[in-house]
Amino acid sequence: MPLLTDFDLTLTADQVLRGQGADPEKVRARSPKLVETAEKALRIGVPLLDPQVLYQEMRVEALRHQRLNLVDGGVLQGELVAQHLAAADTVVVMLCTIGERLEQAAAELSSTNIIDGLALDGVGSAGVEALANLACRRFEMRAAEAGLQATIPISPGMVGWPIEEGQPQIFALLDAQQVGVSLSPPTYMMRPRKSLTMVIGVGADVRVEGSTCDYCTMRETCQYRTGAG
Repeated sequence: MPLLTDFDLTLTADQVLRGQGADPEKVRARSPKLVETAEKALRIGVPLLDPQVLYQEMRVEALRHQRLNLVDGGVLQGELVAQHLAAADTVVVMLCTIGERLEQAAAELSSTNIIDGLALDGVGSAGVEALANLACRRFEMRAAEAGLQATIPISPGMVGWPIEEGQPQIFALLDAQQVGVSLSPPTYMMRPRKSLTMVIGVGADVRVEGSTCDYCTMRETCQYRTGAG
C-alpha cells in the first residue's frame, strides 16, 4: 500500500498554542512565558515527529442511498459521504500519523512537568494537523495537473459522518498496521492518538462545498478555524 514520508513539518509556536486549544494572540498578550514554553517544546518535539501518510486510491462504482460502492468492493457510507463524494470518479483514502515517539515523550514529561508536557503534546497536535494539510494539498495539486477537481477532505466525526460509522469504514480499506496505527472500539480512538483519517474525492464534476471547518462538530470553539482549509 502506498506510503508517503517526504514531508517537512515546519511548525510555529502559534500552531503549538492552538494545538493546546489556546488563542495565540491572547496568550502572547497575557502569558509570554507560555510562548517561550511552546518554543522550547518545538525544539524538543520536532525531531520526534515521524510523519507518514498511508493512502489508497480507489475507483468509484456507484452511489446508492448514501452508500458509495468502490470498484474493489470497498464501501464508504453516510450523509457527508453522499454530499461530497457523489460525483467523484475516484477517492483517496488517507491515514496520517506522526508516530508514537512524541506522544510517549509528552506523557513522560507530563509526569514531572505538566505545563511542558502539555506544550509537547501541542506540538503533536500541530504536527499531525500540518501533515494532513500538506497531504491534501499534494493530492489536490495532482488532481489539478490532470485537469480534475478535488473535494474538501472529509473525516469521521464530522457532521453527517459519525466516528463510529466512518472510522471502521476507512480502516477496512487501509492496512493501518503498516504504519503502526490501531483502532480501539467502542470509542474508535486511534493509537497513536496523533493520527487522522481523511477521504477526498477526485473527478471532473466534483464540487467544492465550503471548508472542513463548516462540517466540524467543534467549529464554534476550535482555535484552528482561522487557518484551516
